[in-house]
Amino acid sequence: MKIFTNKDIRYFFLAMSYILIGTILLIQLLLWRFYGTWNLVILLLSLFTALCLLGVFLLYFYKQNQIMEKAISQINLYLSGDSDVRIDCDKEGSLYKLFHAVNTLATALNAHGIKEKKLKEFLKDTISDISHQLKTPLTALTIYNGLLQEDIENISAVKEFALKSEKEVERIEMLVQNLLKITKLDAGTIILNKAPENIAKLIKDIYQYFEFRAINEKKNIALSGSDDTLLFCDRDWISEVISNIIKNALDHTTAGSQITVEWKKLLTVTQITIKDNGSGIHPEDIHHIFKRFYRSRFSKDTKGIGLGLSLAKTIVEAHGGNITVDSVLGKGSIFILNFLNLTKM
Repeated sequence: MKIFTNKDIRYFFLAMSYILIGTILLIQLLLWRFYGTWNLVILLLSLFTALCLLGVFLLYFYKQNQIMEKAISQINLYLSGDSDVRIDCDKEGSLYKLFHAVNTLATALNAHGIKEKKLKEFLKDTISDISHQLKTPLTALTIYNGLLQEDIENISAVKEFALKSEKEVERIEMLVQNLLKITKLDAGTIILNKAPENIAKLIKDIYQYFEFRAINEKKNIALSGSDDTLLFCDRDWISEVISNIIKNALDHTTAGSQITVEWKKLLTVTQITIKDNGSGIHPEDIHHIFKRFYRSRFSKDTKGIGLGLSLAKTIVEAHGGNITVDSVLGKGSIFILNFLNLTKM
């Protein structure tokens, strides 16, 4: 029988057989010693009892072996690819506790497998998106390079195409830099150096960066908020967030438009609001704009790379905050950043 292939069970039955046979012989020797005769009835009863005990043990181990064989077959089915198969473990006992632990492990492995699959799909899509994003500026650079070679004697043409080439190189650099920033944040390799920062000073520094562009494009950036409001944050990363949203607003507004940056401290949160009266966001896109590389089919922007808002969301959430957007098509958008106020426990 299969159960006797297990050395421990085989030794158990041999030991029990020796003990029972020894016990029967000892009883008969005692009878002979005290009564001077063998007792056939007691001998038969003793043998019957011994056989019954061995039979009970044999039946128990046989059933246990059947349970183990069934469990092994279920495990083999799982290993062959049926990830939904599980071992029955609805009874009590140490063996069923083991089966429950195996089922828990299988569930954990399934979850890990699904996560790995999603990660592979994400990497595949990301690589595809990066390739697509790089293809446009690289194609433009190739064209400009060819035109430069043809019009090498035309200084004005050389300057024009050199300027266009520079913009495409900047676009590639921005893509690479944003990808590196998002990757580092996702990997958790960046430690946020948080400290109390004066929001007014932080935003005024950002304003100075965009001031020339705003004036040149005949747009107005208005700042509104208290001069002493503090935010516990990493200055560089929060500057990145606000800069990306202001840049996004400048990209989607026309001459004469207004962009308002407002900050205030509420009861539980510190809030930064960036509002514009530009083209707005199409209702179909409002729930997707924070996705990486998302490009609306309604957008006229052919230069964006679809990473700025995704990066902003990642940074804000890394600070324990949240970012929301409200927009009316043709009337403008409003981005709201909320950060929990620190309280003394």
